[in-house]
Amino acid sequence: MHKILLKIAQVGIRSEKPPGTDDALRVRATQLNGEVLRVLGRALAIRHVDAGSCNGCELEIHALNNPYYNLEGLGIKFVASPRHADLLLVTGPVSRNMEEALRRTYEATPEPKLVVAVGDCGCDGGIFGECYASRGRVASVIPVDVAVPGCPPTPTAIMQAILTAVSAAAQR
Repeated sequence: MHKILLKIAQVGIRSEKPPGTDDALRVRATQLNGEVLRVLGRALAIRHVDAGSCNGCELEIHALNNPYYNLEGLGIKFVASPRHADLLLVTGPVSRNMEEALRRTYEATPEPKLVVAVGDCGCDGGIFGECYASRGRVASVIPVDVAVPGCPPTPTAIMQAILTAVSAAAQR
């Protein structure tokens, strides 16, 4: 232990430089906010549903609320009830035990409802596929507007998917 402390005193504490600002992210964020207000006329409310994931995608979704991405600063918030939601953000392959709960959540969401399937598991079943315990992809249970591939996808990709879903709703 003494050797380690001595080495730290000699070398100092070194860490990576923080990432620079991403102007493309700033443009997308502004575009997302404007699009949401144009389509809905108010803030976008998202209900996250974990249909059986490994929680990798959830970590990236939680990153959306950190100061770097600041999704809530754009007027987009996560809600606890599907009755207050405009968009369902579904992660993981749909396990047989979550199939009925996912359907009920979808039915409880008011129109116009949007669905974004997040991660490889949500898009195509991932490594689980369809088996005795899993229904596979989210689209096999409820209609999906946008699918975000990746294991896990980046927060930027998730934000882009939300923008795409809102834009698609505006086209309808």
